[in-house]
Amino acid sequence: MKSAVTIENIDIGYGRHIILNNINAEITAGQFVGIIGCNGSGKSTLLKALRGLQPLNKGRISYFGRDIRALTAKQTARMAAYMQQNINLQFNYTGRDIVSAGRYPYLEWWQKESRADEELVQACLEYTGTKDLQNIPVNEISGGQRQRIFLAKVLAQKTPLIFMDEPTAGLDMVYQEETFRFTRELAQNGKTVFMVVHELNLAARYCDRIMLLGEGRLLDYGAPQHIFTENMLSRAYNTEVQIVENPLTGSLEITAKENSLISRKGKALLKKIC
Repeated sequence: MKSAVTIENIDIGYGRHIILNNINAEITAGQFVGIIGCNGSGKSTLLKALRGLQPLNKGRISYFGRDIRALTAKQTARMAAYMQQNINLQFNYTGRDIVSAGRYPYLEWWQKESRADEELVQACLEYTGTKDLQNIPVNEISGGQRQRIFLAKVLAQKTPLIFMDEPTAGLDMVYQEETFRFTRELAQNGKTVFMVVHELNLAARYCDRIMLLGEGRLLDYGAPQHIFTENMLSRAYNTEVQIVENPLTGSLEITAKENSLISRKGKALLKKIC
């Protein structure tokens, strides 16, 4: 199978403060990779580094065998799309404005979108169920609708690699599952997708591979059934985790054990508070 992203001995940090060290992984094209770990474990930092937005302290990242440091900004934008979290817009851009921006890496500064560009934009809006929102300012629609608009923009960029930072944060369960389903379909059609994930149950159900961060490094990388074990997740999340298989769906249900959530000291303080 063709390698899409190769990570070789990378250290990532801010100045002398190293967040993640000595990470190695090879990601095959057409996989949906979930990046998981407790808060502060470096998930978003790793995603930014993979997209080339966070400098490396050491090591190398390659797209399809090409070191990303050798790529121009336009070349990178044609290979990798990035969907960040908490996007704040200061102007009343419409849904169509946002999605059309995905075509900018293919245009010169003086060019306008072609008919083919417009057809692609409309196809992306239709696929994500947002065609009827295209003339509405995105600041006037719901969070779930906004996320689908930004997903349509990522699709319009038409890159083989997609990087998504918590795209389901703050969304209800319907939109969350819909986003994971869309993403799995993209991978099944050849895209390689990295997503920072907090919803472990959805990651277990939809992701092809999992990158588990903890202790300042990549604790493990592999198929969900290999990563999602009670011992491994308890170690990464610093609490006792239990995993059961739903007898109706066969899906894993991952939760923290109740007695591990509140310490004895916490229980004593709770009595004072209440």
